[in-house]
Amino acid sequence: MTAPYILGISGLYHDSAAAIVRGGEIVAAAQEERFTRRKHDRRFPANAVNYCLGEAFVEPSDLELVAYYDNPWLTFDRVLRNFAAVAPRGREPFGAAMRSVVGEKFNVGALIEQALGTRRPVAYVDHHLSHAASAFYPSPFESAAVLTIDGVGEHATLTMGHGRGERLELLREIRYPHSLGLLYSAITQYCGFKVNSGEYKLMGLAPYGEPRFADLILKHLIDVKDDGSFALDLDYFAFMDGAAMSGEKMHALFGAPPREPESRIELFHMDVAASIQAVTEEIMLRLAREARRLTGERNLALAGGVALNCVGNGKILRSGIVDGLWIQPAAGDAGGALGAALYAAHMGLGVPRPPRTGGRDSQHGSYLGPAYSSAQVRAFLDREAYPYARVTDRAERARRVAEALASGKVVGLLSGRMEFGPRSLGARSILADPRGAEMQSKVNLKVKYRESFRPFAPAVLDSRAGDFFELEGESPYMLLVAPVREAIRQPFDLAAFRQGVADMIPEVNKVRSTLPAITHVDYSARVQTVSAADQPDFHAILQAFEAATGCPVLVNTSFNVRGEPIVNTPQDAYRCFMRTDIDLLVLEDCLLEKAEQPASAEGDDWRKEFVLD
Repeated sequence: MTAPYILGISGLYHDSAAAIVRGGEIVAAAQEERFTRRKHDRRFPANAVNYCLGEAFVEPSDLELVAYYDNPWLTFDRVLRNFAAVAPRGREPFGAAMRSVVGEKFNVGALIEQALGTRRPVAYVDHHLSHAASAFYPSPFESAAVLTIDGVGEHATLTMGHGRGERLELLREIRYPHSLGLLYSAITQYCGFKVNSGEYKLMGLAPYGEPRFADLILKHLIDVKDDGSFALDLDYFAFMDGAAMSGEKMHALFGAPPREPESRIELFHMDVAASIQAVTEEIMLRLAREARRLTGERNLALAGGVALNCVGNGKILRSGIVDGLWIQPAAGDAGGALGAALYAAHMGLGVPRPPRTGGRDSQHGSYLGPAYSSAQVRAFLDREAYPYARVTDRAERARRVAEALASGKVVGLLSGRMEFGPRSLGARSILADPRGAEMQSKVNLKVKYRESFRPFAPAVLDSRAGDFFELEGESPYMLLVAPVREAIRQPFDLAAFRQGVADMIPEVNKVRSTLPAITHVDYSARVQTVSAADQPDFHAILQAFEAATGCPVLVNTSFNVRGEPIVNTPQDAYRCFMRTDIDLLVLEDCLLEKAEQPASAEGDDWRKEFVLD
């Protein structure tokens, strides 16, 4: 029997995406934003759908069915119940929600038919089932506890489930409006960052602060039980009836109004960030412990937006609560497209789950997006008459890139299939030498054009990770934060930093380890381990850099500027290269030096293309 092709779709809320599976095998997945160049694009993912069909070499008529990651009728029920609870307040958000649900999600079947040019059966998979399926089915576990945590799906904001073979069932849930994701987003907005995009900034800000408000949060904002279940005190929030997330009562509780976006970050905001992060970590630990108790499983699979909290993930792994932990790399709504397709395959059609081999997952390193051949790259460069050197030997190319990095140059890298999910993992990455004290602020301010406090992640050869980080096992998806080893730490007085916070850049540049550009102020790092099997070109560059410098670690950050989606095509990469202080661009086997490129006539007008996140 021929394995069925199933197309998964997420969208019409935020981070639209498409994925295609053949039986239980993942073939392709991509976010719509990478094609439209609109960050967190919520529109129907027509471009991502076309890519997935092309990558799988199938016609729309070949699809067994299409799986959508949400149940619009249950979402409609939640919207109605929410308005009934707050009416006559909340007319504006109610109207917006109704337009989204009635005007778009109720019409998703027609949108799918229009995109495909033919009618195929459509399966509506509940939002948290989609998340749970995206976590369990690609994981390396034959059976596992499954935990999904986000803002809200239809009604659920958190679920605990149990996966065994092809079977996946949800056992417990917490329902809207009680939501850990919405609590974290409310504090994100209170601290002046954008909801659904600024949460990772809040996590990065937290180590600069002290959790002096944690008890206040636990006493007033959220009541947490021993098993991790919780309830919000809704008097402190405004998300049920207004555009804001936090309410006036919360502002009074903290003793200050919300921070204006792009304004100065004070010690107060750092302490608020540290406090909500500490509370979130404690809840995640309790939930992991309860999931193990409920299912009897020693392995845990995570998804949902809160599963991108890599500090909390690292705490779960180091706690010993579970033996194995796997987090879906596209843990947010984009991953729902993949989860919906896999759930439809295994639970809907009864497709057997592919066997786990060698303890490996089936996510293929999350390199599931488009790739561009050397011929395609050269056709683009030749057409535009951009100077380049072609270096076809991988080892020699890696040596040249490593030499540039060791000399202090910043490198943009496009290699192989694009990553699926919010992290750059060596296919669409900006690379730099982690040994320089000023590299963090240089790349933040002159390349990424983003806030100087934000830390960078290290990519390290998988065989050498334990020499630099307190990390057992692999972390290929950059979803675990681990302490840097004592042996490479250098004295750093955080209390003195807090006193000198009038100008953050000199403090950020202070040396905290022998790898200062990737060591956060609390001696932590968000680690990516790199294997030759997953990304041979990136692995070769790391090997060459170690040969040149003795250091098997590089700064790895996403190939984009603030507000821009990660680059997809060689054209996207070249534009970003010319708009920033990136010194060397690697497009497959073509190397481009900035000094040799023709001057750009673009000016600074391009900055208006992207809305700051």
